Amino acid sequence: MSRDHTGRSPRRPRSLGRFTLATGTMTVLSLAVSGCVVVHGEREVVPSATRAEAARALKDFTASYNKADKTYDRSQDADRVTGPLADIDGAKLKAGHTNHPAGNPAHSPLEFSDPEFSIPAKAAWPRWFVANTAANKGVPGSRWLLVFTRGSADEVWQASYLTVLGAGDVPEFAKDEGGWARPVTADDAALAIEPAKLGRSYATYLKAGGTTFAAGVHTSQWRAQREKFASKPGLARQYIDEPLNSGDYAPVGLRTADGGALVFFATHRFEKQTAAAGTGIPTPAADVRALTTGEIKQSLTLEFVSNQAVLDPAKGSARKVSVLGRIEGLTGAEGE
Repeated sequence: MSRDHTGRSPRRPRSLGRFTLATGTMTVLSLAVSGCVVVHGEREVVPSATRAEAARALKDFTASYNKADKTYDRSQDADRVTGPLADIDGAKLKAGHTNHPAGNPAHSPLEFSDPEFSIPAKAAWPRWFVANTAANKGVPGSRWLLVFTRGSADEVWQASYLTVLGAGDVPEFAKDEGGWARPVTADDAALAIEPAKLGRSYATYLKAGGTTFAAGVHTSQWRAQREKFASKPGLARQYIDEPLNSGDYAPVGLRTADGGALVFFATHRFEKQTAAAGTGIPTPAADVRALTTGEIKQSLTLEFVSNQAVLDPAKGSARKVSVLGRIEGLTGAEGE
């Protein structure tokens, strides 16, 4: 899966001194900020897709993904992915091609089964829907949630977000009288955090802590891990987290039956490793080296794109925002 976002890569940080980075990368494999934007006078609220169209989008994505994964050729699925998912997977393919130019020696086709589609009824473009499906990879019994989006009737459906959840963690979605899912807007004031502000709130939490997010693997435990590794003998780490909110990185959300929403949003982070005088940076893995520019002497800066899926409760609820899943990929590295 991949799309080359040349000229559209996430912003570089402006702090931490020389903590800068070109783009590049790899790891695991909308709502406009101002709300709906009416295009071509299309004001009627209609389902974003038919269920047959949604099923075909999932099928086309799977076929393209498997071709790209088998060959490590980014062009094979460039028209089927976008946003954070394209950045994450595109870097994986780039690194894979560098290290295995003949193709993926460990390729095993991805297969989906038992798909369920939550399709919101909304006006104007972009339009999108969520596919909830089982897969032949990952933890048995888990569900893969993919967001598919397109900006006009002339475009193909592209996968922009992915999260993998336990079957019991997938919330029940609210539906309208026609049985269609109910989308939330970027500025929905009925939620604990407006979707457009989730990226900034999450970045702030990771830096300074707070009570906005519920404790868990992707919140309190991750902060504790960062603190543990921030200053170890011979090697220091610095972190910068930033929200990604525009274009194909805009958050999307569906109302849940309890009055909250399941929201997908993206963030961008940097980790700078600096070796103490007289020591060096530990040798990075082959996939990291494939995406590294510059010469690694005393420091290595890693760039990541991450997409999160959170349960954003109704405003006034006693519950906190819960990060259900996070998939992150290294998208660049620079040695100095």
